[in-house]
Amino acid sequence: MERGLTLLVAALVVYVTQSVQGTGHLSFSNATVDITRSGCGVTKLCVETPDDCAPDGTDNCLFTSVVAAAPVAPNGAMLSIELRGDSSGYIALGLSVDASLGTTMLFICAQNNMTNVFFFRTMTMNNTDAALTGNEELVSDIRGMVNGTVIKCEFNITSVNATRSTGRSSQATTSSILLGTGTTNGNAIGAFNRTLNSGPLDLADPASNVVNATAAPSVTTTTTTAAAPPTMPNSGGAVQPHAVLLLLSVLSLAVMLRGGSCG
Repeated sequence: MERGLTLLVAALVVYVTQSVQGTGHLSFSNATVDITRSGCGVTKLCVETPDDCAPDGTDNCLFTSVVAAAPVAPNGAMLSIELRGDSSGYIALGLSVDASLGTTMLFICAQNNMTNVFFFRTMTMNNTDAALTGNEELVSDIRGMVNGTVIKCEFNITSVNATRSTGRSSQATTSSILLGTGTTNGNAIGAFNRTLNSGPLDLADPASNVVNATAAPSVTTTTTTAAAPPTMPNSGGAVQPHAVLLLLSVLSLAVMLRGGSCG
């Protein structure tokens, strides 16, 4: 039986402050979450593993999409997130300015492995030792569902600001996207196992991770200089200089021969 569960936080901003072993205080209702590749690279930024997998199919597909609203200083941009994956514990989206240093914001869509009930967490992961701690992130409009090991969820991150650790413009939206899974023990969250690191992407640009098609080979234009036509003797009826000399020589010889015969 499909267990669609929605967290009722439509207009309510949720402060997720529980510790790693804590439990959330969120109510649920049945819902359906439909996630497809429609709009990828055009209206939403998509990241997935394996490449080009179908989040609406039955194959194992860890998929996320991001739609960024126009940034508003000083809070940054609001991101609308779709997340889908296969896990008997949890799937998670991470946002990090540098996945090897500092921290990563983790947004976790999970199922209680004892009751198969959907729940949601936000946590901070130390990028050096992968330790998880509870945090406060502004998240709204959370919707989630569980069907066997398939977990799907949608939520809005109300203010994403890459300046938190870099000092860049408050409207900076460049971050690395991390995707991964983990285990649950009831509502407790286990270690995050990273499956994908996108590298830095502009979350506001749906095509920022689209590989350009191979450019068509450049056409080299070779300029061929036509060979000059060979010069033909007596071309155009003109008498060539060597012909004039030859004619004079013949005339001189004829005069000499005639003069010799008269003597």
